[in-house]
Amino acid sequence: MKNLLLIILLLPVFSLAQSKRKKLKMQQRANTEIVANLKQHIQYLADDKLEGRRTGTQGELLAMQYICNQYEAMGIEPRGTNGYVQEFDIDEGKQADANNTFIKVNDKNAALNVDFFPLAFSASKMIKGTPAVALNESGQPWFIDVKEELEENQNNPHFDIFEDIKKHANKIAGKGATALLLYNSSSITDNILFNKNDKSAATKIPVIYITKEGFKKYFSDVSETLNIELGVAFTQKTRKARNVVGFINNNAATTIILGAHYDHLGYGEDKNALDTGHVIHNGADDNASGTAALIELARMLKKSSIKNNNYLLINFSAEELGLFGSKYWLEHPSTNITANYMINMDMVGRYDSTHKLTIGGYGTSPTWGELFSNTTDKNLVIKFDSSGSGPSDHESFYRKEMPVLFFFTGSHSDYHKATDDWDKINYDGEREIVQYVYHLIAASDTKGKLVFTKTREPQAGRSTKFTVSLGVIPDYGYTGTGVRIDGVSGGKLAERIGLQAGDILLQLGEYKFVDVMSYMQALSKFKKGDKTKLVIKRKDEEKEFNIEF
Repeated sequence: MKNLLLIILLLPVFSLAQSKRKKLKMQQRANTEIVANLKQHIQYLADDKLEGRRTGTQGELLAMQYICNQYEAMGIEPRGTNGYVQEFDIDEGKQADANNTFIKVNDKNAALNVDFFPLAFSASKMIKGTPAVALNESGQPWFIDVKEELEENQNNPHFDIFEDIKKHANKIAGKGATALLLYNSSSITDNILFNKNDKSAATKIPVIYITKEGFKKYFSDVSETLNIELGVAFTQKTRKARNVVGFINNNAATTIILGAHYDHLGYGEDKNALDTGHVIHNGADDNASGTAALIELARMLKKSSIKNNNYLLINFSAEELGLFGSKYWLEHPSTNITANYMINMDMVGRYDSTHKLTIGGYGTSPTWGELFSNTTDKNLVIKFDSSGSGPSDHESFYRKEMPVLFFFTGSHSDYHKATDDWDKINYDGEREIVQYVYHLIAASDTKGKLVFTKTREPQAGRSTKFTVSLGVIPDYGYTGTGVRIDGVSGGKLAERIGLQAGDILLQLGEYKFVDVMSYMQALSKFKKGDKTKLVIKRKDEEKEFNIEF
């Protein structure tokens, strides 16, 4: 009888222990499954056969189809404009046609964009001649040194070298010149750049700029008669990009947006790689890791009992070109929702003793603090950053006054290099991050629509090579001359001098720029404490500011 009583008393204890063991085994199986799935996704997306998933390429199409297939297998609703897909165009502007733009000097080929480049308003023609640099004769290409014009107009704020070149070209065409080859023998910055957004009328003859390197190689003996063949031709390039959009419909009033970009650098054709050579950049961490995390998070949420929000899943294209995919979706939403908040995962695959988890956007809602205090993971070391701004797609949503979070395990020596491969991913670490995001979403389930708060602007995440900053967010999709401001960082130089969204940056000191790339090149010339002038255009008025970095 005593033994029977003891057994009866101990039954709940045995049952509880058995239940714990069962739950532990189930969790271990779930962990194993998530790790296996993450590895499968990343190995496929970062395989050489996808050739780096550059926007608009066959490799990116393969990645897009893989993501669509995953969502379809889960039973997730398509919410693109064509099934899961939302297609959009990226206007790359005018470009020199590399096959038909050339200079051959005494049977030696000069290198396009190294030794020379045509100006965007150049006539498209092929020319042969036998000129000497020092002699400008009818029926031959003419050489003009811009040194004199630069010296005469060094202190003339209204001098426009491009307009001056156009006038010269058309004038000398009337004197029999067949082409105009420009060079600069002075040390004065000439600001002669290729402007892909130039829509002005073409000059009567080809206009080509010879770089200092090119002049030294091919034209330094000004008295020598040269055999020259040259050609100029342009293409107007557009690329097709494709967001992938899925929806988990819980018939809730609000929707949480979960995002990750899936494009990468291809062979480095867009000049955004940090290594050299025509090699495949597989982008395992950037951002096959975030893409894989989003797919697994979708799988978990599809099966989940947390139903007070719907979930919109967006795999963005063209992030590497300037957040084009997220901006496009916000400007052309593929479905009507009432957004609650947005979570972005970009580079979440390198968690280790050095690369901890950074969560940006902590300050974009007062509710985040409470939610994070109730969401713990003893294995994750987390650094919080309050800023809603940052170098990834959550930036676009923050600019629309939406609470955001940015999950990121830090930059590393393989960032934007061909060495960012799948075997360097910490799959267990990424699995914990996916589960952490899931638990955070669960904690928010009863909180309703989160309140938005504006934050300071320092970027959590990738480092920059610049030692100074204006504190502006460029509009990468702008197709005019200059850099249009998409947003102004709080407390930074731009805000202090009164710059506004919509202003167009035109010049820093002696350096004029035509696009974001040339703006960054100009910015790199300055250091902390430098004083200079900034020229902007606001509506139809040019304004000048004296600034100190």
